[in-house]
Amino acid sequence: MSIENAKQLISLVTEDGKSILSIEPCKLPELKDHEVVVQMEAVPINPSDLGLLTAAANMDTVRSETVDGNPALVADVDAAMQPFFKGRAGKKLAAGNEGAGTVVAAGSSDAAQALMGKTVTIVGGEMYRTHRVMPAMMCVPMPEGAAAKEGASLFVNPMTVQGFLNTMRAEGHEGLVHTAAASNLGQMLAKLCIKEGVPLVAIVRSDEQKKILTDIGLTHVIDSTKDSFMADLIAALAETGATLGFDAIGGGKMASYILTAMEKAAAVRGAEFSVYGSTVNKQVYIYGRLDTGETILGGGLGLYWGVGGWLLTPHLEKVGGERMMEMRMYCVEERNGIFNSEYTSEISLLDMIDPEVAKGYEKKATGEKVLVNPSL
Repeated sequence: MSIENAKQLISLVTEDGKSILSIEPCKLPELKDHEVVVQMEAVPINPSDLGLLTAAANMDTVRSETVDGNPALVADVDAAMQPFFKGRAGKKLAAGNEGAGTVVAAGSSDAAQALMGKTVTIVGGEMYRTHRVMPAMMCVPMPEGAAAKEGASLFVNPMTVQGFLNTMRAEGHEGLVHTAAASNLGQMLAKLCIKEGVPLVAIVRSDEQKKILTDIGLTHVIDSTKDSFMADLIAALAETGATLGFDAIGGGKMASYILTAMEKAAAVRGAEFSVYGSTVNKQVYIYGRLDTGETILGGGLGLYWGVGGWLLTPHLEKVGGERMMEMRMYCVEERNGIFNSEYTSEISLLDMIDPEVAKGYEKKATGEKVLVNPSL
């Protein structure tokens, strides 16, 4: 392609234990008939992106350096963590799950030409770059006049919360439990459940987080830092009948607490006593790892329960292309409603490798969502 000065963010873990984020030149391939070039103007930093960007780094050691002539953010990888990242050592990886921008070049096909000049929302990785080549069929046009910012976060979180409800209905549950529930994703889930009349028990860690969700209109918001946590959780589960949990924490005892509370809530709701526990099916899916430690399960769960992992991509493959496109179009329809994302800051690619900026977005703090504009 003839586009000059295209750049991309590259993540590298070196054999000698360094984590490097660098801004490097990016040569675009020749366009095929069915492809377009999207000038990237809005790319969020999601927790799932940080797994590639900063998971290996000891953020107390971050500094600015020049690596192979390119500006870079460099940090040390703690010795205890290096074995976990051995599989990607020496491999340059491009990051960024989703984003939006303007189509500035198009192949010769009718589908590609129809997108010329339009703002589109896209997904497919490698989004932290000035320009991204995409198949036309993977680009969802935004309504006339919609800004790229409105389409930046219309896949990962919105599709995940819709996927949670798909799973709930497919497995015969009638209500949900969600942890780290005041997050951007958690707020979307709360709005969607309220609109669709799905009982939701949200678990948070502070009064401030609780207020975020009660202001949305959610009734059952439980603070896990309170002494009354388990009693409050059991009461909420008994009232709602929620038997399916989605846990963003992963490590520690949270999944066990949820399953234990579900079992006790079943007794409150009149489940018949058995030495094997209730016959109420209880399930928790871990879909995040805010706590990277071991998942610990205790007793008191009964014998009819499950803990598993949940990922968006396999779920979408399972529901099929037609349902997936319905979900994506609903994301666009509700971009300023249920699936609206508020950003606390907008930064450039170069800002991403600024040590102080990186320390900020790496924290994954509730209410602090960062948007990257690679065209700045």
